Amino acid sequence: MTVLSTSDLADYYSLRVDLHSHTKCSDGTLTPQELVERAVNFQLNVLAITDHDTVKGLSIAKDYILEKNHPLTIINGIEISTSWHGFEIHIVGLNIDENNQQLQTLIASQQAARELRATTMGEKLTKCGFPGIYQQAKELAGQGSITRAHFAKILLQEGHVDHMQKAFDKYIGKGQRAFVKPNWCSIEEAIAAIHHAGGNAVIAHPVRYDLSTKWLRRLVVQFKAAKGDGLEIVLPQMANEQRKLMLSFCLEYDLHASMGSDFHYPTRWSDLGRNLRMPDQVKPIWDLWH
Repeated sequence: MTVLSTSDLADYYSLRVDLHSHTKCSDGTLTPQELVERAVNFQLNVLAITDHDTVKGLSIAKDYILEKNHPLTIINGIEISTSWHGFEIHIVGLNIDENNQQLQTLIASQQAARELRATTMGEKLTKCGFPGIYQQAKELAGQGSITRAHFAKILLQEGHVDHMQKAFDKYIGKGQRAFVKPNWCSIEEAIAAIHHAGGNAVIAHPVRYDLSTKWLRRLVVQFKAAKGDGLEIVLPQMANEQRKLMLSFCLEYDLHASMGSDFHYPTRWSDLGRNLRMPDQVKPIWDLWH
């Protein structure tokens, strides 16, 4: 677990901080080393690596920083997929001990569920006229966690869709021909594992779940009841109404605030550290790191 002093915490407001990013260890396009280089080039001071249901990238990134003597602090993180009333809700764990046994047990269970989902999705896509796509997606994932994004990338590369979102809209998204309902853990199980690992649990990108305000509030209430710690209320692209709603939920339910780019690959609209500024009214998640 990263240990931060009180002076470090006070400095966070003057530092460039991004608490949500991905590498090739899950569905990002950069290796942990490449992600570190990009963060350094963008003059970030603090970066959380939060790959999907894996912590494989953390030691690689930290070893590389030591080797290159880069001025970058890595926060140990993970993004855990959970099932909630038919929705897939992601819980980010920050400042975790990646070697904690309970967390490792949950990761193993999540990886088994991920592999079963991928093979079943591959079978359905084969029936859609794309034979061998599971093997292609698996090769693309390499040693990383296989995700729907890997299938979408193959469909794009093979010319079956003209952009990745079309793969979800036409084949692998909810309600489509090759969609497979995941067998993820519960929100409560994710929070418990993160806490056992000494970390803090945060609802990732709450405005991106296509939930009504009523259902979003219901999610936040259950998360708070399960002793969740914070909401990711600052993302690179958010409407003013979304910012106001997330801020109000943080204050109403006494939750800490987090922020992150959810970086997977560079785009014109989003990149590491872009448009991330913590509102003055909230308690930032790093206040818990002491």
